[in-house]
Amino acid sequence: MTTSKPDVSIVIGAYEAMPYLIRCLESVEAQTLPAGRMEIIAVDDGSTDGTGEYLEEFAARTAVPMRVVRQENSGGPSGPRNVGLGLARGRYVFFLDADDYFGEEALERMVSMGDRAGTDVVLGKVVGVNRGAAKSMWKETVERADLYSSNIKFTLSAQKLFRRELLVRLGMTFDEGLKTGEDALFTMEAYLRGSGVSVVADYTCYYLVGRDDGKHVTKSGSYLLRFDSARALMGLIAAHVPPGPRRDALMVRPFVITLLPQFGPALLRQSEAVREKKMQLAAPLLDAYWSAGLARRLKVHERLRLACVSKGRLDLLLDVLQFMRDKEEPRAVRKGARGRLYLAYPHFGEGAVLPDAAYEVTVTERIGGRRIDVPERQSTAAFLRRLARKVRRTARAVLHVPWRAHKV
Repeated sequence: MTTSKPDVSIVIGAYEAMPYLIRCLESVEAQTLPAGRMEIIAVDDGSTDGTGEYLEEFAARTAVPMRVVRQENSGGPSGPRNVGLGLARGRYVFFLDADDYFGEEALERMVSMGDRAGTDVVLGKVVGVNRGAAKSMWKETVERADLYSSNIKFTLSAQKLFRRELLVRLGMTFDEGLKTGEDALFTMEAYLRGSGVSVVADYTCYYLVGRDDGKHVTKSGSYLLRFDSARALMGLIAAHVPPGPRRDALMVRPFVITLLPQFGPALLRQSEAVREKKMQLAAPLLDAYWSAGLARRLKVHERLRLACVSKGRLDLLLDVLQFMRDKEEPRAVRKGARGRLYLAYPHFGEGAVLPDAAYEVTVTERIGGRRIDVPERQSTAAFLRRLARKVRRTARAVLHVPWRAHKV
């Protein structure tokens, strides 16, 4: 292995990765970034399908400097990634999953972006192969994305280019106590504590592969793991961002992506014991982090379900979920002097149960294929001016009586 410092250390944690590992490694070897500017650190996490043997065979013939570590199974992706990170020497580190593969220019483009922008994290465009992948953050290439207003907070997987100096300085590692969501915690910390995030959106850097055998960590495991993940991510955000609009913007991620799926229509099929346990686990999270500002950033069905959870009203939640499962469409209702728009999900208008605010349209919605936009909001001053004009018009209409009408 060369003694000069490479640009990128590619860390691959591999477990039962055949045959996907073949294309994964070929995509590293095919990079337009020269072989001498990369290194591969591959950790076989106790595989029995020939993964370890293939890694060693590939290392013996590739021009890319490569180190292979073989260890007993650790039970999750965090251990192998931490081992690889500890051995990395590159200016940057990229965590490549053994199922996935790079676009040929991926590393060259991402390294160039990180060097040019001076940022600590670089996101390369991801597309799914035989599975879905997030899309909203790939609209444009930006040297410095704003964490609070952009959608980068919705891509927290580990498949990013991280400046190693940041990780070393902060002593960052993957939490081996978390069995899901450990990458979200790691990436969000880098977003929050690093010197900026860049986005490469004009080239597909990473292909996220859906395995034919369906073996994806995020699809397996007890629901308890999801609550562990939500709790950790919410706590991290709260530790670094004080209460207010910026915290609310980031809290959308763990509330909607991690917590809310536990309170979807599938809850109707689950036992009473599981339902009650989920309500118990969610209660302290809602007590600590749920806010009016966060609520207004959500769609009505999202806000409404979490409002039911926050009030401990499983009965109301089940009514809403039954409505959703039956694919019923809520009526759009305008109400009040300011013409606010509401979606009439179950219990709308029963103020003693849930306030009307829980049903208000505050972000763009789609109901039955129809787009429902937020009504243009008026400032208090504009509302008062409009009200005053209406009063004056009414007064003039009353006072403007023909002279002859006064004659007796």
